[in-house]
Amino acid sequence: MLLADLVATSAGVGATRARREKIARLAALLRRLDPAEIEVAVSYLSGELPQGRIGVGWARLRDLASGPAPEAPALSLLDVDAALGNLRSTTGSGSASERRHLLAALFGRTTAAERDFLTRLLLGEVRQGALAGLMTEALAAAAEVPPADVRRAALFAGDLRAVARAALLEGLPGLAQFRLQLLRPLQPMLAQPADDLDAALDGLDEAAVEWKLDGARVQIHKDGSEVRIFSRRLNDVTAAVPELVESVGSLPIRSLLLDGETIALRSDGSPLAFRDTMRRFGSRLEVEALRRELPLSAFFFDLLHIEGRDLLDQPAAERFTVLAQVLPAALLVPRLIASNAGAARPFVAEALLRGHEGVMVKDLRAPYEAGRRGRAWRKVKVAHTLDLVVLAAEWGHGRRRGYLSNLHLGARDPDSGGFVMLGKTFKGLTDEMLAWQTQELLARERERDDWTVHVLPELVVEVAFDGVQTSARYPGGVALRFARVKAYRPDKSPQEADTIQAVQAIFARRPS
Repeated sequence: MLLADLVATSAGVGATRARREKIARLAALLRRLDPAEIEVAVSYLSGELPQGRIGVGWARLRDLASGPAPEAPALSLLDVDAALGNLRSTTGSGSASERRHLLAALFGRTTAAERDFLTRLLLGEVRQGALAGLMTEALAAAAEVPPADVRRAALFAGDLRAVARAALLEGLPGLAQFRLQLLRPLQPMLAQPADDLDAALDGLDEAAVEWKLDGARVQIHKDGSEVRIFSRRLNDVTAAVPELVESVGSLPIRSLLLDGETIALRSDGSPLAFRDTMRRFGSRLEVEALRRELPLSAFFFDLLHIEGRDLLDQPAAERFTVLAQVLPAALLVPRLIASNAGAARPFVAEALLRGHEGVMVKDLRAPYEAGRRGRAWRKVKVAHTLDLVVLAAEWGHGRRRGYLSNLHLGARDPDSGGFVMLGKTFKGLTDEMLAWQTQELLARERERDDWTVHVLPELVVEVAFDGVQTSARYPGGVALRFARVKAYRPDKSPQEADTIQAVQAIFARRPS
C-alpha cells in the first residue's frame, strides 16, 4: 500500500465528525492491507511510530517541509517504515549528519500531503480522532468480529498492533489467544467524575464507597517468588518501590494481581502532597535514600487474579469479598457498603478530615472493565479539578524571569483527537515546579514567538478551579474561572485528560 492511501484515509477521517463514518473509512483501509503492512498502518493511524520516539525536532522538520515535493506519490508504507527504522538506529559518533541525510532523503520523496502527515506523525500530532478507541472498532468492523473481543484482546496484549494482526488474519480464534498474563500489565479501569455523593449513588441500589487517595496508581503482579509493579501508564516501577515488593512478596499466596494506590503519609497518617509521592518514581539511583525520607504505604481496592483464577469478569462484590479475605486490613483501602447518601456522609467526612480528596463510588454488580472509563466507578471530589494538557507556556516576569510560567491549558477533544484551549494560569506554581516545568516544556518545544513557547501536548496537569464560564475567546465556548495548578500528573497520558464535553457539562450544570 502507498503511504498516500493511508494519508488520504487519515484526512478523510479528520474531515468528518461522524463516528460511524470515521470507523467505516478506517475499516475500508484495514481490509486492503497486506499482512506485512498491518502493524505499520495501525501504528500510523493511531498517531504512533512502531520505533517509538525518533528525536527529530520541529525546527528541522519545518525546514524540510519547505523543500520541493514530487507531485505523484511513490512511497509505500514499508518504504517509510524502513527509512524511519534506519533513522532510529543511527546513533553514535557522526550520527547527526547521517540522520539529517536520511531524513532529507525520505522527505525528498514525499508529496506535500505525505510530508504534512509525516511531520505530524514524527511530532506526535496526528489529530484525526483515529486513536485507540476508534481503531478497535474499525478493526472489529474490518475483521467482522465483535468490538468487545477486540477491546479485551487489546487490554490483555497491551499492544493494538499485535491484536490487529491476529484479528485481520485469524479472526476470533486469533483474538482468543490473548489472555490475562501475570507479570504483563493491564490498562487500569477508570472513573467518571460525579458532582456530589447523591449523583454518584444515583441508580445504584447498593454501592462500595471508598476513600479516594491522592497517590500513585499501582498494579502489582505476583507469580511465585517474582513480584512486579506497574504504574498507571504501565511502566515497570518495581525497582523504585522496594517496600511494596517486600509487602506483597511476603503474602502467603503464590499468584495474584492487585490494583491499588501507593502514597506517602505523614507520621499521623495524613497524606503528603501528590508531588511528594511522585518523587519516589523520579530517581533510579537514590532509591534507598528516598525510601528513608518518603516511605510509601500501599492500599489495595481490587483483586483481578488469585491462585490461577481470573476475577475480572466477576461482580465487584465478589472481587471485594475475596480481596478482604486474603489481604490484611492494613493493606485495604477504607471501604463502606452503602445504599444511600445519608449512610455514606459520615464516612466521606472522615476521609476529608484525614486529608484525602474525596471518595470513589463503585457499582457492586460491575465487572472490572480494564481500560474503560464507565459509570461503574464514579469519583467525588470536594474541589473542582480537571486533568488538562499543557499546550504552551509564556515566559515569566519579575521573580519568574527566565522560567516558563503562564500555562495554556487544553481539554481533550475525542472527535478530532486534538485539544481545545480553556484558558491560562500561572497560579499555584512553586519554585520547584517552575524549574521543572521549564525544563520539561523546553524539551517538548515545537515553535515559539517572543513571549510564548508552543509545545507537544504531552504533559498532563491537574488544575483546580472555581467554575466554568462562557467565553468567545476560546474555541470550546467556555473557560475556567480562577484556575490554579494543583499538581503535574506524570502518571497520566494525554489520552486520559478530561474532555471538552466534560467541561461543557460542568458549565451546563451550574446554578442559573
